[in-house]
Amino acid sequence: MAKLSPAAQAVLDAAAFCKPGFYSSIAAALRAAADQAIPLTKTPWGTSLIPVLTSQESRDRILAIANELDPPTGEGD
Repeated sequence: MAKLSPAAQAVLDAAAFCKPGFYSSIAAALRAAADQAIPLTKTPWGTSLIPVLTSQESRDRILAIANELDPPTGEGD
């Protein structure tokens, strides 16, 4: 597999290093994908902001991670 982007690597790591179990892996990967695609931003005054993204931008970011982790047929794992 080619070198992954930091976002895709974070999702892969979350799925690989979570508690055993299929559903736990899916939950961990989804949380990591959300954190990577729509990160919280700390303000100088200590509050958290969520960047304003269109639904299409959020979708594109999450799908880019999924596409990186799911290579086309024939490229193997």
